[in-house]
Amino acid sequence: MSSPVFSGLRTPRRTTRQIQVGKVPVGGHSPITVQSMTTTKTADVEATLAQIYALAANGADIVRCTCNEVEAAEGLARIVPRSPVPIVADIHFQYKLALAALEAGVQCLRLNPGNIRKAEHVKIVVREAKDRGVPIRIGVNGGSLDPDIEAKYGQTPEGLVASAQRELAYFYEEDFHDVKISVKASNPALMIESYRLLADTVDFPLHLGVTEAGPLPGGLVKATAGIATLLAEGIGDTIRYSLTADPVEEARAGRQLLESLGLRERVGLDLIACPSCGRAEIDVIKVAEEAQDALRDLKIPIQVAVMGCVVNGPGEAASADLGIAAGRHRGHLFVKGKVVRVVPEDEMVSALVAMAKEIADTSIDEVLSHADSGAAAEAEKDRRLLLGEKGDDANHSEERVELIRKTTA
Repeated sequence: MSSPVFSGLRTPRRTTRQIQVGKVPVGGHSPITVQSMTTTKTADVEATLAQIYALAANGADIVRCTCNEVEAAEGLARIVPRSPVPIVADIHFQYKLALAALEAGVQCLRLNPGNIRKAEHVKIVVREAKDRGVPIRIGVNGGSLDPDIEAKYGQTPEGLVASAQRELAYFYEEDFHDVKISVKASNPALMIESYRLLADTVDFPLHLGVTEAGPLPGGLVKATAGIATLLAEGIGDTIRYSLTADPVEEARAGRQLLESLGLRERVGLDLIACPSCGRAEIDVIKVAEEAQDALRDLKIPIQVAVMGCVVNGPGEAASADLGIAAGRHRGHLFVKGKVVRVVPEDEMVSALVAMAKEIADTSIDEVLSHADSGAAAEAEKDRRLLLGEKGDDANHSEERVELIRKTTA
């Protein structure tokens, strides 16, 4: 069972507006969320999805992907409907790519005021985001301030906050308030003072981070110094560790920090599930809820994935300790991405529970060593049959891709 939350922090959390990033609330009285960013080429859909699932399995509530070219926007159209968490598109310089990302269905945009400087371009994006109900993060970076702001203030807290305020002015002109803000710097002391000033200036939710913190262990120390200091002061609504490392380390660090401060509940089971799509062979929500109910009380610290189809399931959730994917009325049980057993569809949840207990009693390596030798071949057979029935584009992603190409033409 879940352990109760205890927070020894004496400073009340700062009250902010609340926004919705997909189904994840940010700010207000909602839990502080963990974010990370993929390091794959967004155009490489399968690799990016696999990383997104790995991040979700390790504590990320929201994931950001770069949208730096048309191919990346087209990739987002294929990624968003299969992602287990909301996707933020990271936009630099080219405002048309922000429009393309919105066309792809992303749940949030991140705009750097130092990169898209023309007011009319910012307002075009804001109007489109407003029409779609998509929030925007104003992502100020100490290393890329507007030249005139840097000339006036230098890289100071006043300069970072002035950059955010200029961008907000454009948003206000369009009556857009669905905003979160970050004022990141690679110097933790500068970052801390910038967020303190910003927290005294606006009531929007704040995204915390020390940008370019560097590799482990130094990057972990610098990021924690900045983020934890502010959290202890009641400042911050969503966080991201920016490490020169596997992004899974960012998600783990963020989750562990929040748990260690008593700001997120510590749980034994970490269950992730795909949001379902055109290939889903089962009621994913129903099976995921049944699996969660069956596994929750076992007190096994295990990551479990419930996937709607065998076409992509085992690969996308390969970092989960244990998972099951549906295919042609059967469940394909996999451990660390390797299919180890095939069971009837009505035995999917009971098979998950039995396998979780087996892993707890022995080890993942032991379970893998006793995998059913024919299970992988059976899964591949079902995968090919399912592709034959529903095609390569069961989510109709290519229609969005065509709209993106028209938008960016």
